[in-house]
Amino acid sequence: MNVPFFWVDVFATAPLAGNPLALVPDADALTTETMQAIAREFNQSETTFLVRPTLPGADHRLRSFTPGGFEVLGAGHNAMGAWLWLAASGRLDEDGGQYVQQIGEELLPVTATLDRAGRAVVTMQQSEPRFLTAVAGERRGALAAVLGLDATDLGDDRAAQVVSTGAEHLLVPARNPDAVDTAQPDTAGLREFLADVGAEGCYLYTTAVEPGSGIDAYARFFNPTVGIVEDPATGTAAGPLAALLVRDGLAREGAPITVEQGTALGRPSRIGLQVDDAVVTISGTGIIVGEGVLHL
Repeated sequence: MNVPFFWVDVFATAPLAGNPLALVPDADALTTETMQAIAREFNQSETTFLVRPTLPGADHRLRSFTPGGFEVLGAGHNAMGAWLWLAASGRLDEDGGQYVQQIGEELLPVTATLDRAGRAVVTMQQSEPRFLTAVAGERRGALAAVLGLDATDLGDDRAAQVVSTGAEHLLVPARNPDAVDTAQPDTAGLREFLADVGAEGCYLYTTAVEPGSGIDAYARFFNPTVGIVEDPATGTAAGPLAALLVRDGLAREGAPITVEQGTALGRPSRIGLQVDDAVVTISGTGIIVGEGVLHL
């Protein structure tokens, strides 16, 4: 069996930036076990497979796996890259349009448009925000320790909290960008801490950014739960962060929100978001930088 695949740099405006995604279209002939094995072969944070929908009303169904075989059910760079490829490959209307994607058992709206440079821009709706476990008091020091930080490196004006717009991630406020960049997580310790608070990954962020920088928050993402040491652009974490910033009055409802991530990895990414009532949308563009064929 020959299996075509593509390489997409998501949340990027130039090659070799953003978050790389391996994409396998027309993957209906592949078993779940084969998909997981391919994800291990590519060894990227996520590999996405396009398959036929199983729910009425869906235009495309996406299945995404980490190298450890974990299926990702949120709509982040895994889904963004798939829709960017669909647009670039001529499988969507030339001038964009509105579509529905199936991820797991959920149907989520997607819009494709073109920017001034003629590049596809994809906007996806995430699941309704859920604000879950807060981490405060004595646990705050333990959290700082597993991140390789001092308690004074964490923001002291609000607690870390687990928030989900499709995937549960622990959002941890830091004092400034230097504190974010200084973090060196203890993988085993962080994995245990995340399991204890009911979270999958950890989004370390700060809103103490330079005025005029064009960003609202600066972040890094660690997910030892599924074997990701650090991810350069994480839509399933940026969405919850946008919802949290609006809830806490740190960003305006209905206004564009931009999160910068991946700078520490040399893959700078800017993730565009917006929160309207309980609706979180994420926007981005990207570039197809490679293609090939797996001979299985």
